[in-house]
Order: sequence, then structure tokens, then C-alpha cells
Amino acid sequence: MLQVEIDGKSVEVEQGTNIIEAAHKTGTYIPHFCYHKKLSIAANCRMCLVEVEKAPKPQPACATPVTDGMKVKTNSELAKKAQKGVLEFLLINHPLDCPICDWGGECQLQDLVMGYGQGNSRYTEEKHTVPAKDMGPLISAAEMSRCIHCTRCVRFTEEIAGFQEIAMANRNEHSEIMPFIGKTVTSEISGNVIDLCPVGALTSKPFRYNARTWEMSRRKSISAHDALGSNLIVQTKNRQVLRVIPMENESINECWLSDRDRFAYEGLNHEDRLTKPMIKQDNQWIEVDWETAFNYVVKGLNGVSNDHGKDAIGMWVNPASTVEELFLAKKLAADFGINSIDSRLRQQDYRLDENRHHDAFWLGQSIEELGQCDAMLFVGADLRTEQPLLTARIRRAAQNGAKVSTLNARREDLRMPAHIQVALHPTQWADALRQMVQDTDENSISGSLKGAEKSAVIIGAAVQQHPQFAEIYAAAQRLAQECGAKFGILPQTANSVAADALEIRPTKNGNNLQEMWANPKKAVVLVNVDPLADTFNGHTAMTALQSAETVIALTAYQTSSLLEVADVLLPITPFTETSGSLVNMEGRLQSFYGVVQPLGEARPMWKVLRVLGNRLHLFGFDYNSSQEVLQAATPVGGFERHLDNLVSFNANEVSGSLKDNNINQLWRVGGVGLYDTDNIVRHAKSLQHTVWAAEPKAVINSRTAERLGVAAGNTIAGTQAGGESHVLMVAIDDNLADGVVYLPTHLSNYRLGAMMNTIELKWGE
Repeated sequence: MLQVEIDGKSVEVEQGTNIIEAAHKTGTYIPHFCYHKKLSIAANCRMCLVEVEKAPKPQPACATPVTDGMKVKTNSELAKKAQKGVLEFLLINHPLDCPICDWGGECQLQDLVMGYGQGNSRYTEEKHTVPAKDMGPLISAAEMSRCIHCTRCVRFTEEIAGFQEIAMANRNEHSEIMPFIGKTVTSEISGNVIDLCPVGALTSKPFRYNARTWEMSRRKSISAHDALGSNLIVQTKNRQVLRVIPMENESINECWLSDRDRFAYEGLNHEDRLTKPMIKQDNQWIEVDWETAFNYVVKGLNGVSNDHGKDAIGMWVNPASTVEELFLAKKLAADFGINSIDSRLRQQDYRLDENRHHDAFWLGQSIEELGQCDAMLFVGADLRTEQPLLTARIRRAAQNGAKVSTLNARREDLRMPAHIQVALHPTQWADALRQMVQDTDENSISGSLKGAEKSAVIIGAAVQQHPQFAEIYAAAQRLAQECGAKFGILPQTANSVAADALEIRPTKNGNNLQEMWANPKKAVVLVNVDPLADTFNGHTAMTALQSAETVIALTAYQTSSLLEVADVLLPITPFTETSGSLVNMEGRLQSFYGVVQPLGEARPMWKVLRVLGNRLHLFGFDYNSSQEVLQAATPVGGFERHLDNLVSFNANEVSGSLKDNNINQLWRVGGVGLYDTDNIVRHAKSLQHTVWAAEPKAVINSRTAERLGVAAGNTIAGTQAGGESHVLMVAIDDNLADGVVYLPTHLSNYRLGAMMNTIELKWGE
């Protein structure tokens, strides 16, 4: 440890610590622009100049490592003069348009000029101007004349996002920050450059000129768009969410947000929001009051129950719903006698049910622990699509030497140094995992796991959506056991862990989702579910609902699919308009409050379920707050005591119906699109204008294309069992395995068929 004195305060720091970090430990603030604790040192703004004893001139605090006995003055006349000089130079070409700047009131340059600058400028010549840049639908670079060349954005795209999409072009006074020529910024975490920019050069395009920071209220919340559980600060004005920014939590999202979490708020105020209860009469939708809607629902459920029995009723539950909503949905089903309830909307294989403990599948370790692993294997995980921010943490581990390997249907562009990436036909995954157990090569995937002090085997969404889920799961579990690695799963939604822990699945006498499709129920209650978009096979789901006598939908949006098959729509609120709790991938329970009032007559779903339970004359639906519901819902010992990935059989004991499949049979893969995860995201206009949300092409490798006789740019007809034919455009990518069609879900292909199963491509029809 080194002893250093800063402004008379002594502090001990580790070797390699720089002055600005040492000052932070003493509570001393040193002004800066280019320095950021998560980025490499650039030392190009010079704002952090301080006086160091025996040094001939002021030193940059961010780039000067401390030495034992060093004495630093941050507030001396020499330091103040240097800082004032830097600010004067920065303001030479910076436009003095603070009253109209979108960053006014939260501009770091504005703050530092007031605190450390001088009151007047000696510069009278014409200011240098920089043309606007196009960085895509999320980031506005319309006022690049404000840029002070701190290069935070450049370093972020290279070091955190993994690919340098923004760079400094030209030299001297002609230097400009710009995206690569002719391109826009496409990273799934690109919005963080908005927070990093210390001036008004890079701002949020959706939020641009909507409000000033002092006009908005700030509320803490939790993201409901993936299982990471990112902490948010939601900013509101006039009962509307206008902006979402990260709330720092080093153990979860650090100081970052994914673009999905940052910009999804646009969907909250979409014109498709359901604001009043609606009932379908004579095939026409009419708005009604809540009393009429509840009477309609109760009459429908009691009618089907009396005519066909309780087994004729099914309940589909969205696992992204809050703990309170999941608990009341299950309680309503159990007390009314509905045995067929399921929250596994994107799962095809249920063979694990009989061989697992009654606990929840989870990551198998904390998020921080995963980031500290020396070797990792991800099976069937499109990391950047499923978990953008978790991938950034894994990327940093890989950059520091961790061996990251993948087994999937394609070699994903991870934007990080990968150890081994194996691309195989989905029917080969289980065998590949079994073979890894026998592999003794120290440079192989299993060798890297065995040789690491900390290692992990993690299953992704593609395995959970796979018809051979049980077989692949058991093989991966055995590999982890043999290699001494921790075994985990990436949950598919924000609250899948809680849905699993609360056992939102059929009772012994009930039917799972596929069985409810094969033998449709007379009545179906959709709990925050869009059947076309939230299930693994939208076409089959819609077909099953079309044969029901009554379909009751609790939904925040009046989507085309619900308007087609439902009989009554009950308006519920999204997570921003209700209090609730979510359990993230590491089993951490996080509660939040609503940040704005419900829109129109929409009501929190836990309240709707409570009233519905009372209307059905069920016992125990008298909760007065979501906190009371949470207390009743929380398992003994808390959710963290009910996490277990262990399944009581090994890979050799599981044989699936697909064991003899021909690997030359085409399989569709790709899962859920990055901006297709939930209804809020699907209604966020700016996200839907990104390249990630464009209508996907049928991507195949060159060998598959040659066998089919097609070329890139051709159009073909795609068909899946039990689905509708769809015209697709062909693209070629040799990172895909042979016999695989990469085609994520999208509004255009929901009715095509299962997101993970066989597909037929016909050329020339």
C-alpha cells in the first residue's frame, strides 16, 4: 500500500492507483471530462490538472499514478489557474447556446465553467462549426459543434460495446467525432454514450426537446424487459414517462443500460394502449365500465364451469408479470379449480418436470461471480440479443483473459475474443455436450473448464425453446459436474425465476400449454399474454383460442391478435404504473413502486385479480396493498432459498423423440428478436426503427443455399408444420451450421410456426 497526501488528507491506496482515484477515496472532487471509472485513460481534456509537490508543472490527475509519500494540491493557485486555462480553451469554439441546448441544466461543461472557470472570454473571432452526423434513430448528433473531444463515446464503443462504431476523424482543428462513414451506430447498448457525453453533442433522439431536467420528477424502478433486473431512474412529467436513465448498481447493471431498457418507455404511451374495458358483441368491440366487464367475465367462467366442468378452463400466464400478479393468478386458478395453468409460454419440452426439484432454475451464481469466471460455456444462447448488458460484463472478462466458448447453431459476433465457437445443427447439441465430457484436450472447451479456477456452463433461450430441452439440459448438467463448473440458465423473461419458484404450471390433473393447444379449452384466461407474440408458436396458439367459447384477456394493449380471438379485454397497467416485485436471474428480489398514475381506466393487474377473486366468491382475496400480496407470495426463507438447477438424472438416461432426426432436415432457429421481447418493447417506435427490428431474412449458409439452389437476394416460400406459408428473402452467412435457417420472431412471421423446429424452404413457388 502507498501513502499519499491530498489537500492535507492522508490516504492509503494500492500500487497503480492514479491521483483522481485516490482523491475520490478522501472525498475530494477533481474536475474532469474525459476520465470515467469504467473506461481507459485518455488524458486528453486536461481538466483534471493538479499541483504535485516537486513536479515542474501541473499534472493530469487521471494519468498520474501515485507514489509513496506524494503530496497533491487540487485547490492551489497553480491548479486553479491551469483549470481556468483549460476551460477558456474549451469555450473558444464551444457554442454559447445554453438556453436552447437540450443538455441545459445537466451539462458537465456548464457546471464546471460556473465552478472553476472565469466570467469572461478573451476570444472574439468566429467560432468553428461542425456538421451534424447521423447516428441512427436513438442517438442525436445534430449539434456536434458542442463536442469537446473527450472521446468517452469512442472508448465506450470499443471497450464496452466491443466494436468501435464511433471514431475521431482528421487532426488538429479539423478533428471530428463521427460514426464510420456511411454507417450508423447499431450497438445494442449504444444509448450509454448519451450519458457519457459531458456536453450536449450526443443526446437522446426520442427525448430531444421534450423537457428540461428540472421540470421532471425522478423515480427509482426496475427493468421488466429481461432477467438482469437493471436498476432504473424513470423521469416523468405531466403523468408521462419521458426518459429512462441508469441507476448505478455495481452488482447488477453497473452504471449502464441496454437500449431496450432505455428506450422502451416510448411504448408506454402508444395509441394501442388499452384504457377502458372492452367486450365483443356481434363481432364488434364496444367500451364498457368495469362493473359490466367483471360481470361478463364471471358469467363466462361460471357458465363454462357449469356446462363443461373446471377442466375445460385454462390459464396462460406471462412469466414477466410481477411476483404479486403471478401469485394471485395461481391462487385464483387453484381456488376456482383450474388445473391447467402454465407460464412456460416459449417451452416445447416438459420432460424435466418429473425429474426436477420443486425449485426455480436460475443463473447458478451471482451476476458478479459469473463475470469473474475464468472459463465459460454458453449453450444455445444468443448473448447480445438475450442479455445485452450481461454480455458487456462477460466481454470485459474475455478481454481480461477469460475463455468464453459457445455451442449454438451459429457463431455469433460476440464482439469479444472467443475461445471456441461451435456451430452445429440443433439435433446435434446433446451429443456434442456428451462428447465434451470425454474430451481430454486441455485446449478444448471441456479442457478450459476443467483447467479454470472458476468456470460456468450456462444454458440460453434456444435450449429452453428446443424440442429436446430435457436431453440437452441433462447433458449440459453432466458436463458442468464433470468439469467442476457452476451450472446455470439464462431466464427468458424478467420474472421467469419467480414464475418457476411459485410453480406457475399445471397441477397433476392439469394440462400444460401444448396439451391445451392439442385439446383446446372452452374458456381461456390470458394473463398479460399476447398469444401471437408471446408463445413459441403463435399460429397454433391462435388456432386453439379460436375454438374457445370465451377468451378473457388481461392486457395493457389492444393488439390485433387479441382483438381477433378475445371476447373481453380488461385494461391492466404496465410495470411503470403499478407497484410490484421481480426476481432476477441471480434470485434477487427487487421491489418497485409505480412512477406515474394508470392511464385512463387501466388498473394494476394484482388489483384486477383481487377483485375477480372476490366476484367469484373465493376466499382470501382481501389484500389492501401489493406489499401484503408479496408477503403472502414469498416462499419460506425467501426466493433465494428456492433456487436449484439440479435435475436427478444424467444425459445417458434421457432419450428424445428427435434422436433419429436427419441433420439434413432444415431447422428454424433465432428465437425472439432483440426488440420483440414484450409488448412495451414491441410498441417502442424508435427501437422498431433500428436495424435490429427490421424484417428478418431467412439466413442460411452457402452449403445449404447450394443444396437448395438459391442465392442471396432470392425470395423463397417458408412453411412449418401447422403454420402459414411466408415469403422470405434469402441471406447467406457461413457462421451458421449446415441445415439451419436463422429467422428470429417478428410481426411479419408470427404465424409461420414454432420459433425452434423444422422448416421447409421452397424455391420457385
